[in-house]
Amino acid sequence: MPLVNVMVNNRAYTIACDDGEEEHLRALAATVDAKTREVLSSVGQVGDTRLLLMAALLIADEHHGGKTDAHDHHAEHQSLRAELEAKAKLAEEESAAALDRASARLEKLAAQLSAA
Repeated sequence: MPLVNVMVNNRAYTIACDDGEEEHLRALAATVDAKTREVLSSVGQVGDTRLLLMAALLIADEHHGGKTDAHDHHAEHQSLRAELEAKAKLAEEESAAALDRASARLEKLAAQLSAA
């Protein structure tokens, strides 16, 4: 299990991860560091624990918002899909009716030609 050194709020941390996950862990740590710096610039030094907690809460809020957006988009997609399926069914029914009318006209013309 590899050990990865990361920096968050100018502090070094050594964290273990699964093989192949090193870069992903570094990217996550960079996200936490950036959010920690953002919190630090807006509220000042409030202690490492509180600073990291506030950063974690902001990241969780962004994640939750993304999940909510994804859920809303999925619901909209389902609604549009149902609407499209209904319109396709109507178009199919209208096409079938038009073909039935055309077939009836052709049969009538064929009967008239046969009678002539």
